[in-house]
Amino acid sequence: MILGAEPAQAYKPMAQAYLTSVDWLGLTPGEVMMCSAHNSDLLAARACGLRTAFIARPTEYGLQQDRNCKAEHDFDVVSESMLDLAHQLGC
Repeated sequence: MILGAEPAQAYKPMAQAYLTSVDWLGLTPGEVMMCSAHNSDLLAARACGLRTAFIARPTEYGLQQDRNCKAEHDFDVVSESMLDLAHQLGC
C-alpha cells in the first residue's frame, strides 16, 4: 500500500494527510510514528497524536543548508540516520 498525500487527497500540514494513513493501517495515531527531517512536518503529526522521530539530513538542501539541520523540538526520537533510528527503537 502506498500511503501519503496523494491517496489522502490532502497535503501536509493538514491533519487529513496524516490521519488518513493511520486509518488505512487500522491503527490509532499513538501507534504510528512519523519519521522526517522536517521539524514542521513532525510538529503537525504530533498535533494529530502521532509519535515523532527526527532523522537528521543536514545536507538535504545542499552544503549551505540553514534549516532543518537539527531537531528544534522535543520529539520522541532524535536520530542521526535511519540505522540510528532503528537502533534506538530496538531493531
